[in-house]
Amino acid sequence: MEMENRTVVFEFILLGFPNTKGHETILFISFLAFYLCTLLGNLLILSAILTDSCLHTPMYFFLCNLSVVDLGFASISTPKLLVDLWAKSRTISMGGCMSQVFFFHFLGSSECLLYTVMAFDRYVAICHPLRYLIIMNWRVCTILAAGTWISSSFHATILTSLTFTLPYCGPNVVDYFFCDIFPVVKLACADTYVIETVSFTNIGMVPVTCFLLILMSYVRIIYSILKMNSAKGQRKAASTCASHLTMVTLFFGPCALVYMQPRQSKALVTFVQLFDYVATPMLNPVIYTLRNKEVKGALRKLRGGQMTAR
Repeated sequence: MEMENRTVVFEFILLGFPNTKGHETILFISFLAFYLCTLLGNLLILSAILTDSCLHTPMYFFLCNLSVVDLGFASISTPKLLVDLWAKSRTISMGGCMSQVFFFHFLGSSECLLYTVMAFDRYVAICHPLRYLIIMNWRVCTILAAGTWISSSFHATILTSLTFTLPYCGPNVVDYFFCDIFPVVKLACADTYVIETVSFTNIGMVPVTCFLLILMSYVRIIYSILKMNSAKGQRKAASTCASHLTMVTLFFGPCALVYMQPRQSKALVTFVQLFDYVATPMLNPVIYTLRNKEVKGALRKLRGGQMTAR
């Protein structure tokens, strides 16, 4: 009888950022600029790699996948955030909230696994250069990429299903700037111990496992680089890993800061996660472009082709 008298929640209200009242216009312009730069940068990387046959290699194949992830990651919450800042309408439907939870964990897991696959690719290229094309053939690359997307979809489906099979009957105010598992399940009218335990375990297990695999790969890579007789070879090998290591640091650094120190202030956690979700997808194509002559050459060819077409 008590459950029957409760109101079933069909939409949520996102509180947004703490202590930002009166700064909506500045935030709107800032997030719009970040979003447009992310779209432009990743679309340029995709176009350059797809149109230049010289870049049809395993490393750039995985970079293409990463660009797709970054495009999706930036689009999970930013468009809704821009609408909230501009129209000051903070409501989101139950379906919209479910979509944000699913795609956030789907793309977050995909990115984590892709960094691991890219670390394995660099390990094979540096530690087994003569067998690189045999080991990293297109069948293996396709299986690794497909495995990343499929396993991530299962991961996100399980977490989303567990989250939204709980009854929600009020209140409906999510104390965050988008729908995520922990802020949402706090509003459930049921015991949330199981979903919180499963979510924390799964969310923690994926990045920790990936980070350890990446660390193992780079231990072997560093050992192989130090054994090289040529200083030029050492510099070239280190250069091919620098971009990937930078991206890994930008991805796992904020994760470690947020999840390993849960008592951080809400303002700091929000800032760190905003950097991870908004800035990192924009920085990835910049990092690869600035440090990679082949990508810069492909972009120049793409630009030259566009100018010729005009």
